[in-house]
Amino acid sequence: MTPGHAHQAGPEAAQLPALCLVVLAAAVYLMAAHRLRRRGSAWSWTWQASFITGAVLLAVALTLPVPAGPFTSHMSRHLLAGMVAPVLLVLGRPLRLALRVLRPSRVRRAVLAVVHSRPAGCMVSPAVAVVLDMGGLWLLYRTPLLVASGHHGWLHAVVHMHVVVAGTLFAFAVCQVEPVRRRWSLPWRAGALLVGGAAHAVLAKTLYATPPPGTAFAAPDLRAGAQLMYYGGDAVELALAAVVAAQWYAVTGRAHRRAFRRARRRTTAAAGPAPVT
Repeated sequence: MTPGHAHQAGPEAAQLPALCLVVLAAAVYLMAAHRLRRRGSAWSWTWQASFITGAVLLAVALTLPVPAGPFTSHMSRHLLAGMVAPVLLVLGRPLRLALRVLRPSRVRRAVLAVVHSRPAGCMVSPAVAVVLDMGGLWLLYRTPLLVASGHHGWLHAVVHMHVVVAGTLFAFAVCQVEPVRRRWSLPWRAGALLVGGAAHAVLAKTLYATPPPGTAFAAPDLRAGAQLMYYGGDAVELALAAVVAAQWYAVTGRAHRRAFRRARRRTTAAAGPAPVT
C-alpha cells in the first residue's frame, strides 16, 4: 500500500462529524434567509445559491470518492475543499446575513465584538491570510506531513480543517464582501492574490517533478494531480481576480460620476442663469 492509499483510508472517522457541520451550516443559512424574507427584507437569491453550492461541493469533497489515482483524487478534494467551496461560501455573505437576521440583542453584540476584535482583523488581513493558506500547503506537500496524516486519522482531520479554514480566510480577505471594521485597499488585496497565485503555481510545478517526501505515487498519477492543482488553482484565482476587478470598477466608476457631476455644476454656475427673452 502506498502512502497515498493510506491517506485515503484514514479520514473515515472524521467524515461524518465534518459532513454534519456542513449540513448544519447550510440549514442555518437557509432558515436565516427565509426568516429575513418573511420580515419583508430582501436577500439575494444569487448569494444564497452561491453559499449552498459551496456547501454541496464541500460535502462532496468530504465524502464522495473520485475515480482517479490516489494523488489525483486527493488533489481533487483539495481543490474543492480548499479553493472552490471557500470562494462560493464567502460570496454567499453568511456574516452579513447573520447580522441582518439577528435583532439587537446580546448575541448580536457578541458577534459584532468578535468580528471587530483585533485578532479577527489580523486573521483576515491579506498578508496573514496568504501566509496561512499557501504556507500550510507548502508544509503539507514539501514535508512528511502528508504521509503522517495518512497514518493518523486525527492529524488528517486537523490538516483537512486547516485547508478549509485557511482557504476561506484567504477568499474572505481577497473578496472583502462582509461588513468588517478594517477595510483593506484594492492594491493590498490584489497583491495578496498575486503572491498566493504565484506560490500555488510554483508548488504545483514542483509536485509535477518531485512527489511529496515519503510518498510513492505513480508518475502519471503525480503529474495528473499536479496539473489539476496548477490549472484548477488558476481558474479559482481568476474568479477571485474578477471579484476584485468588479469592486475596483465600482469604486472608480462612482468616483468618476461624482467628478463629472461636480464639473457639470461648476460649468452651470459659471455660465450663469439663462437670459430672459
